[in-house]
Amino acid sequence: MVAEAKRIAAPEKEDNAMDRIRKILAPTDLSDLSRIGVGSAIALARSQGAELIVLYVIAIADDWTSPYDQIVPVRRLFEESRRRLDEFLRANFAEALSGVTVRQEVEIGNPYRNIVARAADEKVDLIVMSTHGRTGLAHMLMGSVTEKVVGRAPCPVLSVPARAAHVGAAPEPAIAIA
Repeated sequence: MVAEAKRIAAPEKEDNAMDRIRKILAPTDLSDLSRIGVGSAIALARSQGAELIVLYVIAIADDWTSPYDQIVPVRRLFEESRRRLDEFLRANFAEALSGVTVRQEVEIGNPYRNIVARAADEKVDLIVMSTHGRTGLAHMLMGSVTEKVVGRAPCPVLSVPARAAHVGAAPEPAIAIA
């Protein structure tokens, strides 16, 4: 007797948030450490054909506690910060940025709050950012912007450790899905 095989159709694939990354947020503080995260975000945006938003948040504590004679008007602060962000990207990623749609944004506020709010407002699919990987007392005293973002983000967060070999390399990221 020959058994008749029944074809069972595979269920339709559910829409998975990680199937297609269309928009990536890469926060930076313009530091050498943040180059690692931004470089990883650029490489990922290129491979996915995604738009990249590079966000620089001017931390209120950094720029508003200067002596009175050093405080610049807010308009000049924004202009200077936009110029610094543009220089940061050109100096570190000029070649890597070709073929990637990049939008540069500058805001004033609390870095982790602004990052989370921007991710929600822009409906980004992924946040890519560097982390120091501090532990113990240093972590307790300094906290971690990345850790705060991971705990509050409306989307997955790719945390790229400081020990990543070099910008553009395939780092060993720690993925935290919020």
